[in-house]
Amino acid sequence: MKPNPSQKSYTVKEATLKLAQFCAYRDRSHKEVEEKLKELRMIPVACEQIIMKLMLEGFLNEERFARSFVRGKFRIKKWGRNKIKQELKIREISAPIIKLAFTEIDEEIYIITLQELAEKKLNLIKEINPIKRKKKLINYLLQKGYEPQLIYEVSNDLIG
Repeated sequence: MKPNPSQKSYTVKEATLKLAQFCAYRDRSHKEVEEKLKELRMIPVACEQIIMKLMLEGFLNEERFARSFVRGKFRIKKWGRNKIKQELKIREISAPIIKLAFTEIDEEIYIITLQELAEKKLNLIKEINPIKRKKKLINYLLQKGYEPQLIYEVSNDLIG
């Protein structure tokens, strides 16, 4: 079998530089960096060496990644804690770091965001039947990742 000429091979130094740029563009999780190293077809020993160097130089920081992920998904996409937590677990972030990252969300702002999201969605729901209307609202907010008890409080305030 012939080697694929489109697949470039990298030295440890080249791969480290490439991954440093990859991490500098935006915060990355360890899992993303490991996948990128696999794409570059680096051997396990080189991968470990590169990851350690990136961590020591501050390019790779799991807590910083988790914090910025939480801030971004909450502020921009208006995701709730459940959805954010699920996504962080997919990215193999540990429970203590997830807990730390959630300190980025102010509880008061979280509730206000949920209420605004609920009001906005309620205005878009064309359903006339109040029970079906409420069900559609609740399903939407659950899908956004908000906690059921908070959703029920907000939906009861809005619909009754």
